[in-house]
Amino acid sequence: MDIKQLKYFLTIAEEGQITSAAKKLNMAQPPLSQQLKLLEEELGVKLVERGSRHLKLTDTGKILMNRARQILELTNSAVKEVKDFSKGLQGTLSIGTVSSSGATLLNESVLEFHKEYSGIEFEIYEGNTFTLIDLLNKGIIEVGIVRTPFNALNFECKYAKTEPMIAAIPREYYWEPAKYSISVSALKNKPLIIYRRFEQLICETCMEYGFEPQIFCKCDDARTALLWANAGAGIAIVPKSAFELAANSNLLYKEIENEKLKTKIAAIWVKDRYISPLASKFIESFGIV
Repeated sequence: MDIKQLKYFLTIAEEGQITSAAKKLNMAQPPLSQQLKLLEEELGVKLVERGSRHLKLTDTGKILMNRARQILELTNSAVKEVKDFSKGLQGTLSIGTVSSSGATLLNESVLEFHKEYSGIEFEIYEGNTFTLIDLLNKGIIEVGIVRTPFNALNFECKYAKTEPMIAAIPREYYWEPAKYSISVSALKNKPLIIYRRFEQLICETCMEYGFEPQIFCKCDDARTALLWANAGAGIAIVPKSAFELAANSNLLYKEIENEKLKTKIAAIWVKDRYISPLASKFIESFGIV
């Protein structure tokens, strides 16, 4: 059994068909079928159940699929590590960011990192926190810039400073005397535009103040929430830094007076997986407090 056979088997397992696996591997179907047969003969086990249209992994096949994925990941990491060492701090750093992280991502320390390692190029993937975690697990990005709360179980994390959630209020909606912040109770009976992933936290906090929030719109992007609020559709509940990034001529913002309604940006990467010197230096430069 060698690395090439494991790659062939893993592709077959993931595709569920010899035909589509062969296409993905840019090879003919008969030799791929032969490689699967040789692997089963060498191991003395049946790895797949062959159906008329699809293949189904046996229990043994499932075990090998998981091990093959780990072995290939380690192999790819070893190759990358050797190449990175020979090249030094050069190349492209692939990172993922949530839309509301711009101010943190482009803070002074990260800009200094760019100046110090001017030969580095960036490839940025944008998405919500769940999308970026998926990209990290697949190895498409090395570092994710995400926002709490998230499940940190499988990740190493470095956090930026805590920031408050704010109410971005259309000027025609504003009802309070001029002041820097508002209480949670001031949101009662107001149409709210919220992050879908903050729904439970916002609802629980409002219920502590004796009311159920009037959620007008749920979305997955701070920019969308602010655009709707800027158009006068309701009050957006977003992290403070997200507001500071956007053009919101029709909005006032007020910090919400509640310790639970706070969030942080974090740089995260997969535990026990090789990361390049570029990624390590970037993490060192990330604005940590």
